[in-house]
Amino acid sequence: MNSYTKFAPLYDKLMSEDVNYSEWADYIEKIFVRYGKKPRLICDLACGTGNITIPMAQRGYEMIGADKSLEMLSLARAKAEKEGLDIMFLSQSFSELDLFGSCDAFLCMLDGFNYVLSPQSLFQIAKKIKTCFLERDGIFVFDISSRYKLEKYIGNNTFVYDKDGIFYVWENKFREKYGLSDMYINFFVKSGGKYSRFCERHLQKAYDEDEIKRIFISAGFETVDSFSPLSFSPPKKTDLRTVFVAK
Repeated sequence: MNSYTKFAPLYDKLMSEDVNYSEWADYIEKIFVRYGKKPRLICDLACGTGNITIPMAQRGYEMIGADKSLEMLSLARAKAEKEGLDIMFLSQSFSELDLFGSCDAFLCMLDGFNYVLSPQSLFQIAKKIKTCFLERDGIFVFDISSRYKLEKYIGNNTFVYDKDGIFYVWENKFREKYGLSDMYINFFVKSGGKYSRFCERHLQKAYDEDEIKRIFISAGFETVDSFSPLSFSPPKKTDLRTVFVAK
């Protein structure tokens, strides 16, 4: 579950169709300016294949990328080396985070925290980062897939994709009692004249905006602001993502 093992080589191809990573990196820099921050060292949590880590490094920040998937990190390292970037990548999950010192800023972009399935676990992660690894005047920028997205947009729907030798059926079940989106993806990937099949199951937690704010305030952050994605406007009910800035 949530392995990103066989899926890792497909991740960039599929995600790049929906996400402009350079635009997100620009937006993060705008957040730093808005809050008067000039971070030198930034830790990118759930960094995946480095799609935020690398463009931030290219903008001159010293980056650390952390992710629990060795397969995703292997791709991230290869991409960074190709760009001539010296980035430290760590194989660590949220709960295992153990840095060598403190950072000026933390990132967790594109729904990483939705994989933390209980508010208590998220509280413990936020508290550990605030207490142990974030500089006193540091900033934490992250986003989540909104409850609207997981409950209504993805909901109990099935999506089918068929393009460039990749076919998948993505079946979803929203478990309202637990606030969990249960995603099951059946992949068929063309190799030569044949298709190979593998399956991925992912669970994501639907958090409310106010719940996230309460968790991070309880963990020791003084303020937690929220925005519609790629903007500084208040979140809308139909936003698919919500961006948070905690400090």
